[in-house]
Amino acid sequence: MRIEGKTFLVTGGASGLGAATAAELAGAGGNVVVADLREGEGASRFVETDVRDEDSVRGAVAAAVDAFGGLNGAISCAGIGWAELVFGRDGPHDLDRFRRVVDVNLIGTFNVIRLAAEAISQAEPSETGERGVIVNTASVAGLEGQVGQVAYSASKGGVLGMMLPVARELSRFGIRCCTIAPGIMDTPMMAQASHEVRGSLEAQVQFPKRFGRPDEYAALVRHIVENEYLNGEVFRLDGGIRMAPR
Repeated sequence: MRIEGKTFLVTGGASGLGAATAAELAGAGGNVVVADLREGEGASRFVETDVRDEDSVRGAVAAAVDAFGGLNGAISCAGIGWAELVFGRDGPHDLDRFRRVVDVNLIGTFNVIRLAAEAISQAEPSETGERGVIVNTASVAGLEGQVGQVAYSASKGGVLGMMLPVARELSRFGIRCCTIAPGIMDTPMMAQASHEVRGSLEAQVQFPKRFGRPDEYAALVRHIVENEYLNGEVFRLDGGIRMAPR
């Protein structure tokens, strides 16, 4: 799909992976609406959005449609992390914290998928029948989560699991769906980690021996959008990391 002149909704677009993606798509001539809890520094149109809330996401989708006449893509980058043991010195894992991570990362992603898909299905199809594309963000933690990542891993594993049925269902509308599973990316979320944790994770990357950059994620999003034959697939973006138990 050509990006120029097409309209994209980017959740979590105020910082990190989402901000890089919004900049990449806008730089390629796309119309970008950033949906986030707070406004970033980019020039894209911003709509305050809580991905967990139906009315909030409906409002973001409607803002994109109203501003640009339709919607052609949705990239879900909104997410939170949390580290806690299933059972530790303070007792069992806090259930509300587990629920909140799943609420934002998994249910929030599905909320965006279902409401964006409704709008994208109304877009004018290309000569090949394509109407748009949905890109979700999972994590390598959804495949090989470490000790203490149970909530985050569960939420990202759910994102991985729903991708194929979504791609199969939406194909009848000419809508593709793919998921990116980043490894250790240099984002504000990882900036909160201790020096020891960052060093341990970086050492597990095969090559290059560093954290991934948001612009590398954004470049992959752009390729997925532009390559019509990419559908129903998970793409690891991780420097070859296979995460150790700790």
